[in-house]
Amino acid sequence: MKAADCTTMAQVRAGVDSIDRALVDLLAQRFAFMDAAARIKPHRDAVRDKARKAQVIANVSVARGLPDGLAAQLWETLVEASIAYELIAWDARHCRDAGSGASDGARTRDLRRDRPAL
Repeated sequence: MKAADCTTMAQVRAGVDSIDRALVDLLAQRFAFMDAAARIKPHRDAVRDKARKAQVIANVSVARGLPDGLAAQLWETLVEASIAYELIAWDARHCRDAGSGASDGARTRDLRRDRPAL
């Protein structure tokens, strides 16, 4: 159902809840790419890429149907949370804690459970 077709608050809320579920699924997919980036990048210093961050934010800065600046503001938060997560994932993959005995797989599962709040 489209928002313009809603005639009750129950319909509006159902639509919002449906979109929220889809957004969470998409965010989980996005963070899977952060895991891939942490695996691929050879150096921790490569995690924060200022030029790429600017490009990502510019890509959404003129978002259709959103108030001016809202997409850029949301993506600033999303990109910073992604960088923080990727740093944790990079450390877990590349900085072996000899005393932990945890496998990379176990650490990755823990990271997925404990992702930073957005």
